[in-house]
Amino acid sequence: MAAAAGGFRSVAAPPPWEGSPGRGSGNWPLPAAGLRIAVIAHMTATKMPNLSRHEDEKFFVTAKGKREPVPSIHDPPTLDLSVVVPSYNEEERLPSMMDEALHYLEKRQMQDPAFTYEVIVVDDGSRDQTTKVALKYSQRYGSEKVRVLPLAKNRGKGGAVRMGVLSSRGRKILMADADGATRFEDVEKVEKGLESLRPWPDQMAIACGSRAHLEKDSIAQRSYFRTLLMYGFHFLVWFLCVREVRDTQCGFKLLTREAASRTFSTLHIERWAFDVELLYIAQRCKIPIAEVAVNWTEIED
Repeated sequence: MAAAAGGFRSVAAPPPWEGSPGRGSGNWPLPAAGLRIAVIAHMTATKMPNLSRHEDEKFFVTAKGKREPVPSIHDPPTLDLSVVVPSYNEEERLPSMMDEALHYLEKRQMQDPAFTYEVIVVDDGSRDQTTKVALKYSQRYGSEKVRVLPLAKNRGKGGAVRMGVLSSRGRKILMADADGATRFEDVEKVEKGLESLRPWPDQMAIACGSRAHLEKDSIAQRSYFRTLLMYGFHFLVWFLCVREVRDTQCGFKLLTREAASRTFSTLHIERWAFDVELLYIAQRCKIPIAEVAVNWTEIED
């Protein structure tokens, strides 16, 4: 079990279902739950990584209505941190997250003028005003700091994150959900987790935000069915894929530029559970991974 918020580790954990109530009982046994989840992941995966872009996706949209060509993950980095925010129909929740993130980033830059950043909001084919809302922040802070990348059609969260990552300029790249469930200042915790992995082989390392320390509380609030589903998923992930990380699904992950390029360039799953494949690729490439406890709040859909 992860330590209190702020601790981190980079070693394999015991099976996440160990000591769980009702293990293997009920009408839907854990292997069956895991099998159904595996089928869903398989059906939403592509045979080859989808790195192609629609013509419109080769440009950022500025607040003035102009289009700027996107850079490439293969270009040398020019900023310290890129924050990639995948967004689908997030016109209501995005402002709160952006206010918190930009307040922190601007304050950090004032304290350390050498610190540079960008926030990339990837609109994953939203039907609402997500792009319009994001462009207000681009207008307020400038298009060098807040960039908006509308996708021509919905790709799924994994696909949206990939497009943002491949268009980033930072030495380190942070994935952060648009709902603001993770306290943004906890970026400092995952940064420390990343530093704990030095020396980085080929400059590659990943630090994952984790809610594992909150597991007991979440179980108490979930239905028995949802708890079974959670443990079935955890079992499948641990048994077949990722053994180093207890919470693969937290949307708060920090990667070095080299690790992001290696993993996202070979990612097949673009929708639900893409994080599992991402970390599986990292393990296969022997990229060191740290898991860091972060502050997290349940956000209603």
